[in-house]
Amino acid sequence: MKNYAWVLEVRPGYEDEYKKRHDEIWPEMVDMLRDAGLRNYNIFRHGLTLFGYFETDNLQKSIDHIVKSEVNKKWGEYMSDILKADIDKKTNFPYLIPIQMHLD
Repeated sequence: MKNYAWVLEVRPGYEDEYKKRHDEIWPEMVDMLRDAGLRNYNIFRHGLTLFGYFETDNLQKSIDHIVKSEVNKKWGEYMSDILKADIDKKTNFPYLIPIQMHLD
C-alpha cells in the first residue's frame, strides 16, 4: 500500500467548525472513502493548514471513485464555506504533495 498526502487550508475563524464537522462526519462519507480503497486516512491541523495523509493500493482508482461520488459532491459543498482548497484541475482532487523522506 502506498502513502499520499495533501495540504488544504481552513478559513480563519472556522477551525472549531472544521473539527466539529469532521467529528460528525456522515457515515455514508466514511463508507464511500473506504469503498474507494483509502486506508489509514488522517487529517492534521497546524494553525490554518490542514495536512491529509492516506494510503491506497490504487491511487487512480481511489480518485476516480471519490470524484464520481454523489456524497463527495455534497460533502464538498457542505465544506466549501470553511475551506480554501487548491484542487488539481486534471484530477478534480487536491494536489498531492511529494514525499520527502520515509522511515520504516
